[in-house]
Amino acid sequence: MEKYLSGRITKGVGGNYDILLDTPFENENGDSINTLVCRARGVFRHDGETPLVGDKVSVRLKDGEDIMISCISARKNELIRPAMANLDILFVMFAAKKPEPVLLTVDKLICIAENKGIEPVIIITKADLDNTAAEKYADIYRKSGFTVLIQGSDRDADELRDFIANSLDNKLAAFAGASGIGKSTLLNRIFPELTLETGEISKKISRGKHTTRCISLYPIETAGELGKGFIADTPGFSMLDFERFDFFSNDELVYTFREFSDLIGKCRYTKCSHTKEEGCAILEAVKSGKITGERHESFRELRSILKNKHEWDKK
Repeated sequence: MEKYLSGRITKGVGGNYDILLDTPFENENGDSINTLVCRARGVFRHDGETPLVGDKVSVRLKDGEDIMISCISARKNELIRPAMANLDILFVMFAAKKPEPVLLTVDKLICIAENKGIEPVIIITKADLDNTAAEKYADIYRKSGFTVLIQGSDRDADELRDFIANSLDNKLAAFAGASGIGKSTLLNRIFPELTLETGEISKKISRGKHTTRCISLYPIETAGELGKGFIADTPGFSMLDFERFDFFSNDELVYTFREFSDLIGKCRYTKCSHTKEEGCAILEAVKSGKITGERHESFRELRSILKNKHEWDKK
């Protein structure tokens, strides 16, 4: 007997993949099965394709043969590291204090998400250590058009859980940010059933230790019609080197800053770099306070990196 079942990859280690099935099935003993562990067909390796956590797949069950992933559905998007697919929401996290945030790193994550069609949501942690700083950073990103959630109390955590329940129906979300800002701690706080491993901040370098070793998707109950979404716990978004890796081109950069969108094409010069020219609509918006100086500075730094990158530097 041969049958095909659909599901989503929730974990992948050493060529073995955990598949959460869309619909459970009964095995020969009458047990209801909703999760399978299997390998992928060799044809994927031959074609240079690797199944990724988040992939929607078809699994073949045939008497006398190993269970195999037989087909990978077309992806909405995919990321380099962590290697995962079909992400809908990226919760970009940084601490108000300890460690001090590096906004260029935050904006790199946002730009990658925007380029991939992933909705960034900003989470500022440790507001209890410095609420004034938390509000200052929140103002930057709210003015730039993003949803911002500040975390510093149990009430804040409840609000975040409600936000996830109301926005994640049939969607996949991941949390990204520097190590030591409390990603796993926050996830445990709002979803205690996950029991994720957490680490401590190194006093010597004011950085955290990575505690998550592989990508895992966790089903989350939501308030929508389908009633289920997925949260990804990842080892971190460590591939942010715009000099070595080709995320997108210099020409595409301006489109990854959503607050620039209404002003593109309104500059005096057609090939405006939006960094120094007279008559630049974006620079005028910075001067008037419509666009924040912090975000424009990140744009300038990223543009400088991409402008000076040669074709042979790309990977």
